[in-house]
Amino acid sequence: MKKKLWSMLILTMVVCLVLSACSGNDNKEKASSSSDVPKKEEQVTIKFHTHGTEENYNWKTTIAAFEEKYPNIKVDLELLSEKGDSQEAIKKLDLAAASGEQLDVLMFTDPAFYAQRVGMGMAAPIDEFIKEDGYNVSEEYKVDTQIDGKYYALPGKFNPWYVLLNKDHLDASGLEVPKDWTWDEFAEYAKKLTRDGHYGTYFHGPQDGGWMEFTKLAQASEADNTEFITADGKSNVSNPLFKKTLELRVEMEKEDKSAVPYTDILSQKLHYRNQFFNQDASTIVIGSWMNTELGGTDQFPLNFNIAVAPYPKNKKDDKGGYAPVTTDYMSVASASKHKKEAYTFIRWYTTEGQIVQGKSIPSWNKVSETDLIGIVDKILSTQKTPEKVDKDSLIYVLQNTKSSKIIPPVSYQAEIYKVINEEYEKLILGEQDIDKTIKASEERVQEIINNNK
Repeated sequence: MKKKLWSMLILTMVVCLVLSACSGNDNKEKASSSSDVPKKEEQVTIKFHTHGTEENYNWKTTIAAFEEKYPNIKVDLELLSEKGDSQEAIKKLDLAAASGEQLDVLMFTDPAFYAQRVGMGMAAPIDEFIKEDGYNVSEEYKVDTQIDGKYYALPGKFNPWYVLLNKDHLDASGLEVPKDWTWDEFAEYAKKLTRDGHYGTYFHGPQDGGWMEFTKLAQASEADNTEFITADGKSNVSNPLFKKTLELRVEMEKEDKSAVPYTDILSQKLHYRNQFFNQDASTIVIGSWMNTELGGTDQFPLNFNIAVAPYPKNKKDDKGGYAPVTTDYMSVASASKHKKEAYTFIRWYTTEGQIVQGKSIPSWNKVSETDLIGIVDKILSTQKTPEKVDKDSLIYVLQNTKSSKIIPPVSYQAEIYKVINEEYEKLILGEQDIDKTIKASEERVQEIINNNK
């Protein structure tokens, strides 16, 4: 009996030990499993190559805000030019790409630089990420960055062209600040403003193949087809809007005498800032990089009231709102090993990051009116006499302007600009009429295209 009792006791102890071991193992497995739950995301460092300086872009604050929101992504800023020179920056970027340096986020400030690097395969298409995020780029942003049906960048700042107005001169002539007008109405304004020793307007180009915006004023008012070369590489010099621009320039300078003479621009090396701030011209068509100077600076104090009008359109019933626009093209490098993280940064930077940065007007359409007013106030607050700026007219123009579709620049773009500049000079200096100017331009441009096939 004792032996049987002893056997049962031993068996009970063994069972307890087995159960205890199983329970221990089970607890260990549970502990192991629960320790895996808060698994930390792997931190990634992306390189951001840019021409933008700290002074102009407020990078420390901007990047810190991004890293706070996305702690697993660290942004390593690579400043390519201490003075913000985009030409110097693009050369260094090309060198970095050729030498195999880490490239993740790229900033281009010129559409030609952007399109050329896309052609070179330096920038990656980001359509898959856009689709994953579920938004329409044309609805989200004011600037069209599409090339050949694909997106290789999202736009940062928004610098549309507009018309600056001497409001004191307008008041003296009984003219209102326009909210919607045509090039013909612009010419009428300039004619009425030409009085008391000043001209109605000043056109800063073309000059040496540069400032060619002033030879395609009417074309730039359209949604598409704004260049001298079409998207498929054909000449666009026969575009009737090129002729309209030439007619406008001749009419205003030669007939109405409301525009500063082209000969004076070249011989006296005139500049748009002096012409406008010295009140030698009542209006100028120029880019909104001027926002940082509107309220006057040490070099160009503001001694009159200033207002802003939208870029004119061609016909009264046109939709309007289109203008030449400069922006920063934010791209993901093709060579990047962290494309998703690089895209995350450019998407954030081109949306809420623009508000954090507070240095420029954003291209993002979802910026609230309150945010936009705050950014404008911040920009104007650093100037001498911001109270002389009609802030409402400035905000109205910035809210209602959009960019035309990008026509990717060709490698021989500079040659085309040079010949059109030369033919324009023959026209404005009285050596040939408009029809001969267009015919000669067509022939020379076609010759350049043929030579580059």
